[in-house]
Amino acid sequence: MRDALLKSVLFTFVLSIFQGYSQGTPDEYRSAIAADTLFANKVYRAPSKFFWQGDSLCWYKNTIGKGVEYIVVNPEKGTREPAFDHQKLAVSLGSVLGKEVDARNVGIDDLHFRENGFSFKTDSLEIFCSSGNYELEIVKRPGNKQRKRGYWGGRFDETANKPVQSPDSLYVAFIKDHNLYVKERASGKETRLSYDGAPGNYYSTYMQWSPDGRYIMAYKVRPGSDRKIRFVRSSPRDRLQPVLESRDYLKPGDELPFRSPQLFHISTGKHVGISTDLFRSQYSLSAFRWRDDSSAFTFEYNQRGHQVYRVLSADAESGEVSVIVGETSPTFIDYSGKKYRYDTSDGKELIWASERDGYNHLYLYDARSGKVKNRITRGEWPVRDVVKVDEKNRYIYFTASGVDKGQDPYLLHYFRIGFDGSGLLRYTRENGNHEVFFSENHKYYIDRYSRVDAPQVTELKQAAGQKKILTLEKADITDLLATGWKMPEVFHSKGRDGKTDIWGIVVRPTNFDPEKKYPVIEYIYAGPHNSFVPKSFRSFYSGMSSLAELGFVVVQIDGMGTSNRSKAFHDVCWKNLKDAGFPDRMLWIKALARKYAYIDADRVGIHGTSAGGQNAGAAVVFHSDFYKAAVASCGCHDNRMDKIWWNEQWMGYPVGPHYAACSNVENAAGMNGKLLLIVGEVDDNVDPATTMQFADALIREDKDFELVVIPGMGHSSGGDYGERKRRDFFVKSLMDKDPPVWDEVYR
Repeated sequence: MRDALLKSVLFTFVLSIFQGYSQGTPDEYRSAIAADTLFANKVYRAPSKFFWQGDSLCWYKNTIGKGVEYIVVNPEKGTREPAFDHQKLAVSLGSVLGKEVDARNVGIDDLHFRENGFSFKTDSLEIFCSSGNYELEIVKRPGNKQRKRGYWGGRFDETANKPVQSPDSLYVAFIKDHNLYVKERASGKETRLSYDGAPGNYYSTYMQWSPDGRYIMAYKVRPGSDRKIRFVRSSPRDRLQPVLESRDYLKPGDELPFRSPQLFHISTGKHVGISTDLFRSQYSLSAFRWRDDSSAFTFEYNQRGHQVYRVLSADAESGEVSVIVGETSPTFIDYSGKKYRYDTSDGKELIWASERDGYNHLYLYDARSGKVKNRITRGEWPVRDVVKVDEKNRYIYFTASGVDKGQDPYLLHYFRIGFDGSGLLRYTRENGNHEVFFSENHKYYIDRYSRVDAPQVTELKQAAGQKKILTLEKADITDLLATGWKMPEVFHSKGRDGKTDIWGIVVRPTNFDPEKKYPVIEYIYAGPHNSFVPKSFRSFYSGMSSLAELGFVVVQIDGMGTSNRSKAFHDVCWKNLKDAGFPDRMLWIKALARKYAYIDADRVGIHGTSAGGQNAGAAVVFHSDFYKAAVASCGCHDNRMDKIWWNEQWMGYPVGPHYAACSNVENAAGMNGKLLLIVGEVDDNVDPATTMQFADALIREDKDFELVVIPGMGHSSGGDYGERKRRDFFVKSLMDKDPPVWDEVYR
């Protein structure tokens, strides 16, 4: 009897422990579903945009609890006050709109202050409000213009430009029968200038007159490949039968158009041929522009393979081509993310960005001789963006990261420097990710900064001396914390070389219990075109927060091969996209597990979309000893199947064996663990056939996996349905539990 009683007590105790440690329950599903709305709109006094009116005032919209307020700042007086009487404006606006307007939520924008009042816009009106009596006058009723969404990959139509008028309006240039003509506008007389245009090598309609009208530059085009991707829209909403669709879509290795500039002297009709020796292997020829004195025109040449980039100049008389800027790299030139060029208005100088010393920095060139006059910036940190060039005072305003040793190297800071590289001035110093809004003449600025683990602070500062005038706002997260929301953790550890710090963040569930054991899910996007771990404060982290609520610890990491560090850090990706920083990521997660006993580094999953989908698939193809489960959405699983610009940028040209070596499809035999593939049937960003080819290869290798094809969906993570499948997959794969019936949690 006594033994039976002890067994019963022991069973009850163990059961209570099991139930207390249970994860992936219906309640946690409900919490995951509600996370995006539960955490939304619970951060107050964290304005995002600021609008200067000269140097004298600035206004912004502030969220305060259940409403908003409009604030005007006077930097000279150092004051912050309501921009207007919200109650009076609400009453006046309500009479104009014919409905009640809540004073706590006056929906206006585009404020502009004058001596006798201020103007603003609503959704449908532009209105002037008189100060004092708050009488409103409708200034105009803006039309509703909707922009048609263009397709990113559409072929450039060289024949679509209208005839181009000469600067003196005496002539107009146009293309007829593939050749260049000019017509005298007064007499209508046409003169043929070229005779070498043909259907397969024709003149583009995008010709350019010299400023003095004496010359015209036109280029011939030899078309490249005409590849399209095709897919079936199985379930169109407006008909029963499926629809076959296609998109222009060049892939790595395809033949590209070849452009050859030609020069014509208008007075004599002379055709000056231009040698293509300096731009023969074209990925692109672009940015044609004449010098103001009409002595030459310049253009940019991106060599196929992206290891040579040149700014070239063609002499207007002789057509001789010379190099102004010649950029080379043994790996790749990041033309798509870091290229920066600024020509001064007098045409004598050129500001250029280059990673030639191992970090992205600015250089000043003599735009005529092509000689570097001087370096502008220097240091073991990258210039991230040029905010403004002030030619009058010869200043450059720019952002940079990695300037503070020991801090997160991705945090943005603002600077100013002279053209000659002297007088470096720093505007931001606080340990945070900064966004600065300068007044018109850079006399004052608003500095808003935060970190993932530090809510936003907004300050008004004076440029002279970078002095704080006034703290405008400190974010209030009281209501957010009341939901049980947990502050993410910024974590870093050493990478594969044992020296370089790898940075990421950790997201925990609201019911986090350090006594439990948590599987880990990595949310991955290792596209080399940027870095991706959030750096500013947020209440909700897409791809992370909802999954965490199911009982996971979710992490995001920027490993080697991503951008915004040194060139060497970035170069890891070159011809090697399968690397995706995995050696650094796995070490990072292991270091996290050493720090926290509740991290279960033996149960690690991963998910991502697009390039992240390729990465997630690669995790269980090349690193299944560490990653046990993966969800890959719309992945480019073979870089030969994806868009030309993105893949040749990192994988190079020509298409060699390294493309196959990085392919999830070619290496499908190595796939182990659990895998869920999600794809939209009409994805026109990443060819959906690459997911199907991966699936086909897995089937041929007798690999067990799951495939979800979503009808009518384009490039995405799978929408609501895909999110449900992703949750269930990880609960089954990493917790070894049967997910709840959908009706229990989604209705």
